[in-house]
Amino acid sequence: MTLPFDGAISRFHDEDAPDALRKAIAGAKKRDVLSDSYPFSKEMDKDDYEAEIAELQLELVKFQNDVKETGKRVVIVFEGRDAAGKGGTIKRFRENLNPRVARIVALSKPSDVEIGQWYFQRYVNLMPTAGEIVLFDRSWYNRGVVEHVFGFCKPEERQHFFNQVPAFEDMLTSDGIVLKKLWLNVGRAEQLRRFLRREKDPLKQWKLSWIDVEGLQKWDAYSDAIRENFDRTHTDHAPWTIVKTDDKKRARLAAIRSVLHSMDYAGKGKVDAPDNRLCGGPDIWNA
Repeated sequence: MTLPFDGAISRFHDEDAPDALRKAIAGAKKRDVLSDSYPFSKEMDKDDYEAEIAELQLELVKFQNDVKETGKRVVIVFEGRDAAGKGGTIKRFRENLNPRVARIVALSKPSDVEIGQWYFQRYVNLMPTAGEIVLFDRSWYNRGVVEHVFGFCKPEERQHFFNQVPAFEDMLTSDGIVLKKLWLNVGRAEQLRRFLRREKDPLKQWKLSWIDVEGLQKWDAYSDAIRENFDRTHTDHAPWTIVKTDDKKRARLAAIRSVLHSMDYAGKGKVDAPDNRLCGGPDIWNA
């Protein structure tokens, strides 16, 4: 299969490639977690992971049943860099839930009509009704990070977004919507390693786009945008939870725990808080 960006990743072998990328490529086949900031050197044992995820997914079913019975409205936002594990984490949240209760929203680029509307309008139309959970695979935060990094919005449009988003989320939460915002954070070397695996796997090549490849060269610009995003949108009524995702297994468990631990629901079992080395507020983002 020939991709539109065929060979784009391999160009990072060139002499002009940043040292960090060249070293990451050289170690791409290692199973060790590569990020220096990640608190574990080995991936989680598969048997331990499967036992823990099964228990947590049972709790998710209990949570779903409570949402349906009580008429709660729940929004969970999944954000992060490309290849941070959003899709896989959402899948583990959703795979045992009723699709009539738990709905995934993954929007494509806005239509001409949507471009002419208030920026938040198409997201408002997708908010949950009573007894529903909505999982956003990316969200209104596109404007705060991706659109800015790639020049898809004007600086004044982004500033207008930052001026409005705290009030927008306050309206959601004050109206009774339970809002949980997760930022999945992958290290630079691990992100590249995942891209390389995707490029080689015909079943996963669809996950790669030119934005992913170009984004490899914009790591610092992304970092600056993410940092400002947290500074402007981490509020008391809608805080961010950051999950380190270099090990996908630990990340999925931490993400689910972070949601369930903070929720009250009928029949709730023992749900420990997530490991604070992996999951916390914006202060752990660069830790």
